[in-house]
Amino acid sequence: MIADDHQEPVDPASEDAYELDRKRVGQILEAVEAADQAQLTALMEPLHAADIADLLEQISAFDRGQLIRLYDREFDGEILSELDESIREEVISQLAPQVLAEAVRDLESDDVVDLLEDLEEPQQEAILNTLEDADRVAVEQSLSYPENSAGRLMQREVVMAPDHWTVGQAIDFMRESDHLPDQFYHVVLVDPRLHPVGNVTLGRIMSSKREVPLGDIVEETFQIIPADQDEEDVAYAFNQYHLISAPVVDDEGRLVGVITMDDAMVVLDEEHEEDILRLAGVGEGSLADRVMATTKQRFPWLAVNLATAILASLVIAQFEATIAEFVALAVLMPIVASMGGNAGTQSLTVAVRALATRDLTGSNVWRVIRREVLVGLVNGLAFALIMGVVGILWFGSPLLGVVIAVAMVINLVVAGLAGTVVPIILEKIGVDPALASGAFVTTVTDIVGFFAFLGLAGAMLL
Repeated sequence: MIADDHQEPVDPASEDAYELDRKRVGQILEAVEAADQAQLTALMEPLHAADIADLLEQISAFDRGQLIRLYDREFDGEILSELDESIREEVISQLAPQVLAEAVRDLESDDVVDLLEDLEEPQQEAILNTLEDADRVAVEQSLSYPENSAGRLMQREVVMAPDHWTVGQAIDFMRESDHLPDQFYHVVLVDPRLHPVGNVTLGRIMSSKREVPLGDIVEETFQIIPADQDEEDVAYAFNQYHLISAPVVDDEGRLVGVITMDDAMVVLDEEHEEDILRLAGVGEGSLADRVMATTKQRFPWLAVNLATAILASLVIAQFEATIAEFVALAVLMPIVASMGGNAGTQSLTVAVRALATRDLTGSNVWRVIRREVLVGLVNGLAFALIMGVVGILWFGSPLLGVVIAVAMVINLVVAGLAGTVVPIILEKIGVDPALASGAFVTTVTDIVGFFAFLGLAGAMLL
């Protein structure tokens, strides 16, 4: 079989523009099955490290092991950086020691730290042993910072220059240096005590005359990141102030590293993903997780949902006589609860996202609550009219139409209120609103919906 290295141009506007080509994946698996190393290497060579990582995540564990053994000599460290944490350890354990050493040596220090964070100690030590002494010390210093801090996120490779240098001196220094990072965006200006005082973009350096002082062309926006700052705050600063890179300092304000935009955006993306997964009660699972691991993640929240459902059922049990008298109530009851649950989820999602991006603060909290309550009221009135007509036409009872209409208004107003207030309260008491809000809001809307509907029915229809 001959690999087709020519790839047709892809329309970037199409939905599958950046997905792995199915034909190529099939050819790769055929080469793995045939143990054809030359063919496999030819097929894999055009792929980006991120695409190879996607491929390893999507195929079975058996095929993954076979592919790694055949491809190991060509294995790039960037692939390890792109891999999902759930299979990274498995892939590392299958790489030959010399292959792993070569792959890790090509990585920037922040990528090595990211690689080590989620590994067991024996594998951490195996990777550290592959590094040169200076690189090992730098990585171990980064690992000494708190988990999920700027110190873990930063790369130690920094291009710095004294604040009194000129453009010409900076250019000569960079041309003569043998240890520049593969990618960097700024030259960080420092004072004699290594305190960062400004950033100069490479573009400004290249477009300025040699005699221009670097201090005259520093960027206006300059943020210094403490090494122990939480990575969520770092990502927020990058997003808020449109940073490209930012220097990281130790407790004494000395430059120890730099964080770049790509690392900050990874954190931001992970936070978004985590919020979505937690809102659904599925933890931090991935498609590569095994059945039992996924079951353990989801079981607790299903158990919480069962408990809240029983609580709502107890409310219904208080109105058994009313339901027995009017069977139509049992037919319409789920509609009220469902509408309230969906409305509550809408408000909840908006509130949790606003809290995560810090758009919802003490200065606008009452305005946001009032808005969500009014939205619930307007939607409640609109759907109350619809369900009132449905109740009359379906069951021929004007009073029943009035009951469900009023219950709909009450529940949608409460849903808007609960969907906003519950996550705010949870954040105030130190509980992740994305993790716990859903169960509380659903419980409130179910109980209020059933109580309002059945209570009004008992009062007006009996």
